[in-house]
Amino acid sequence: MEDDYRPTTNPALTGILGRCPRCQRGHLFDGFLKLAPKCEICGLHYGFADPADGPAFFAMSIVAVPALAFALWFQFTFEPRLWMHVLVTVPLTTLGALALLRPLKGWLVCSQYFHKAEQGSIDREWHASEQERRSLSHDVESRSGE
Repeated sequence: MEDDYRPTTNPALTGILGRCPRCQRGHLFDGFLKLAPKCEICGLHYGFADPADGPAFFAMSIVAVPALAFALWFQFTFEPRLWMHVLVTVPLTTLGALALLRPLKGWLVCSQYFHKAEQGSIDREWHASEQERRSLSHDVESRSGE
């Protein structure tokens, strides 16, 4: 079934559009920010996806500089009272961050699928073979130095 679909080659665009990373036709979201359990077209389960706080971090980071620039311009141009900033600057900042959350979450989920990201683990076999290789290399060096 997986062979019938062409996985995304552009996870950013696919995620921003809120599409399934495997078939690019199904929906990624079931609501504003809630991921659907699986794609309704190809059946890909989205259990692999864990963007955690990434979308919120990126949204706040992206919105922070323009929001600060606007707040400074607003302050120095009009010299408003503090309550005007609460009525103007705070909602603009909040709406800007909220507008970015869904596209950023979609992008991160599609990127996890595209790059086959998974939970990290320790490869004990590799570490054991690497330790053995170093031990043998050390033995060869000490014998050649005698």
